[in-house]
Amino acid sequence: VTGGTGGLGALVARHLVAEHGVRHLLLASRRGSQAPGVDVLRDELEALGAEVEVAACDIADREALSGLLDSVPKHHPLTAVVHTAGVLDDTVVTSLTPQRLRAVLRPKADATVHLHELTRDEDLAAFIVFSSTAGVFGAPGQANYAAANAFCDTFAAERRAAGLPATSLAWGPWSQTTGMTSGLTEVDLHRMARAGLPALPADRGLALYDAALGRPEAALLPMLVDPRALGSGGPVPPLLSGLLPTAARRTAATGPAAPAGPGSAETLTRTLATLTRDEAHHALLDVVCTQVAAVLGHASAAEVGDQQSFKDLGFDSLTAVELRNRLGTATGALLPATLVFDYPTPLALADHLCAELVPEQPAEPAVAPEDEAAVREALAAIPLARLRAAGLLDDLLALAQPATPGPDHEPEADAAPDSDAIESMEVDDLVRLAFGATDG
Repeated sequence: VTGGTGGLGALVARHLVAEHGVRHLLLASRRGSQAPGVDVLRDELEALGAEVEVAACDIADREALSGLLDSVPKHHPLTAVVHTAGVLDDTVVTSLTPQRLRAVLRPKADATVHLHELTRDEDLAAFIVFSSTAGVFGAPGQANYAAANAFCDTFAAERRAAGLPATSLAWGPWSQTTGMTSGLTEVDLHRMARAGLPALPADRGLALYDAALGRPEAALLPMLVDPRALGSGGPVPPLLSGLLPTAARRTAATGPAAPAGPGSAETLTRTLATLTRDEAHHALLDVVCTQVAAVLGHASAAEVGDQQSFKDLGFDSLTAVELRNRLGTATGALLPATLVFDYPTPLALADHLCAELVPEQPAEPAVAPEDEAAVREALAAIPLARLRAAGLLDDLLALAQPATPGPDHEPEADAAPDSDAIESMEVDDLVRLAFGATDG
C-alpha cells in the first residue's frame, strides 16, 4: 500500500486486514516509520493478526521502488498493489509553473508507471490506483492534480487492454481530515455539500472500495452526489447534468434562460435599473456580502466586513472560484477567476460590479435662453432647399404639428397649415411655426 501511513492509506490498510483477511502488508510512504501515528497503526494491525512492514520510500524514484520490491520475501510474494499516495499543490492555472506541475505529477503519474513496469511480471490479483474526480470533471485551482489523475485513469485502461489487472478509482471528496485532506475545514465540507457533492464518510468510502473490486470497468467514480443541490455553487459538470431534476436538466442541455425568480440575475438587473447609482451600489454590496457569507458558511452577510480583505476572511483559490461562480449567476456578469485578487475587499468588488452593471448616465445639458436664440437665428438662415436636401425638412414639419389628439378631440380647421401653405412659407416663418408649436 503506497501512502500506507497517510490518511486514506491507513484506512485501507485497516480495512484490508479487518474485512479482507490480508495477513501480510507492506506500507510504503515517504516518511515510513517516522510518520505520525505509525506505531499505533502497526500495533492495531498486528493485534488483528497481520504481519506489517513499514518502509520509507519515494515511489516516484524508480530505483528506490525497485529496491523496495526486491525486499519482499519470496515465501510471501507480492499479490496486490494499492497506490494511494499523492501530493496536492493547489493554485490557479495562471500561477502554475513547471515545478508545481512536476511536484504533483511525480507521486501520481510517475509512480504509477514505475509500479506497472516493476510488477507486470508478478501474478497480481489487483492493481488499484487511487485517482480523483478532479481528473474527470476538472477542479478549480487543481489543474496539475487534474492532469495527474486523468493520466492514472487512462493508464488503468491501457493496463486492462494489455490483459493485466487494473482499476483506477476517481474518488470524490472524503470527510477524512488527515493526509491529503488535512487542509479541509468544516467550512470546506459544508461548501462541498451545498454544491451537491458531499464528502464521503470513511465507512461509505470503504464500502464503495469493496463494491469496485471485481468490476469490469477500468475506471470508476466512487462519490456521493446530491442531485437537489447540484449547481448551487456554480456550473454543473456536463457529465453530472443527467442527475439534475428534469427541468434543470433541460435548461442545461438546451441553454434557454430559466424563469426569472426573486434571486435571479434578470430580477437584479431590473431592480438596478430603478435605483439611483448610490442605491444600486448599496444593493450590489449586499449581493457580494451575501455570497461571501454563503461561500464561507456564515449565517448572514452581517458577519462579513465590507472593507476586510478576502485573504483575511479566509479565501483561497478554490473559494475564490466559487465566489466568482456565485456572483456570475447572481448578476449575469462575466467575471474572471482572479476576481478576489483583482478586487481584494467586498467593497472594492461592489465598486467593480457597479461600474460594470450600472454605467453612469451623462447629464442632459441645459439649454440657456441665449442658446435657443442662436439656434432660431441659425435655422432662419438656412435655405429651405438645403433643409430638404439634408432630409431635415420632414422632421421640422413633424415638430410643427400639434400633439396627437385624444379620441374625443375634434381638431380645429386652422390647427395646422396644409402642405401647400407650408411649401409657400418663407424659412423664417417655417422656423417660427416649428418653435411656436412647442412653446406650449
